[in-house]
Amino acid sequence: MSIFLEAQLIAAGYVLSVHLRDLLIRIAETYDPEAGIGRGVPAQDLLREVERMSDLPLPHGFVASGKGGQGSASSTPWIGVFGESINTQAQEGLYLAYIFDSTRTSVTLTLQQGVTRLSDAYPKLGDRLRELKRRARHLRAGLEPELAARWADTPTFNSRLERPRAYEAASVAARRYEIANLPAEEVLAEELRVASLLLRDAAASHRVWLQQPPDDEPIVYEGQGHLPSPADDPLDGFRPNDSSDYYVHIKGGRRRRERHHEELIKDFGLHVVMRGYQPITLGMYPRDLVLRRPAVDQRRCWLVEGKAVKKGNTTQAVREAVGQLFEYSYYWHLKRGEPKPHLVALFTEDIGHYAEYLEEHGIASIWRTEGGGWAGSPTAVSWDLAVGA
Repeated sequence: MSIFLEAQLIAAGYVLSVHLRDLLIRIAETYDPEAGIGRGVPAQDLLREVERMSDLPLPHGFVASGKGGQGSASSTPWIGVFGESINTQAQEGLYLAYIFDSTRTSVTLTLQQGVTRLSDAYPKLGDRLRELKRRARHLRAGLEPELAARWADTPTFNSRLERPRAYEAASVAARRYEIANLPAEEVLAEELRVASLLLRDAAASHRVWLQQPPDDEPIVYEGQGHLPSPADDPLDGFRPNDSSDYYVHIKGGRRRRERHHEELIKDFGLHVVMRGYQPITLGMYPRDLVLRRPAVDQRRCWLVEGKAVKKGNTTQAVREAVGQLFEYSYYWHLKRGEPKPHLVALFTEDIGHYAEYLEEHGIASIWRTEGGGWAGSPTAVSWDLAVGA
């Protein structure tokens, strides 16, 4: 079909039948940022028609729309793909997008954070980009590690303009395609389906951001006993402490403390949701984290104690974890007539031969890997909480 005839059909109100692969190629070949955004500009008309196209391989519950700029044409046109139960706007929240680079020689399917509303809180571009990258790292930690590793392309849109640079910083996961070598329609459809699953997982992580107290709000522990296990939302009982640095006053001055421990608990809590667990911190103090998995064990829970390995002192971290796990298991579970919980020691780095020592004492061990994933002892692997070391 010629571009001229296509434009006539759009103007007449016809719904075009276009496959995703053909759509991406047509936009790349016809988009001209110098032509403006008015009616009759072929690529702009095609982008506006995206929301009415019936042949796009959208996952169930998803909608799409094309964007070529407002007021003036964008140098990086894009097609947004939105989960209706997650978010339907690009100004904030999370969504998927096919974003073309400024030369239109490549297009990237990216799991994006909305960037527009963030400019109110971070008016300076440098601050905004740093915040987007920081959030992307935390959201990426909530994705299934093996899958996230396969979606680790770094978007490059070949532009020094603010918006494309923000798109680059805001990407949580991405897959880049060269227009000259686009995969078959079936491959594009399957990879869009996988991206929709990544979006679902990241949305669960994003909800935790919304639950974080402001930096100046004190942490208050609500109650000392168990709360009922969340029935519908696996994150209902998950309220990890703020992971930003804080200060303490000691003799001789003011000292900075990094909350590696809180960040460890938060990131691991987001990880286990993808494994079918319900992470609970609300009402669990002084315990770090309690996991429930009704589909596997209706009665017993998993008791998790997190430790930041400080200055390479693995011995001290392991000793503290063992002592607290046994203490909390006895006083907070057995003495209250509950079944003995499964015990898990969580660390910021590999603990070496101590993993075998903990296994001998009935404690599974898990640690963060250099790539941001989670490795662990045989028991932790058998519970699907980590991959083998």
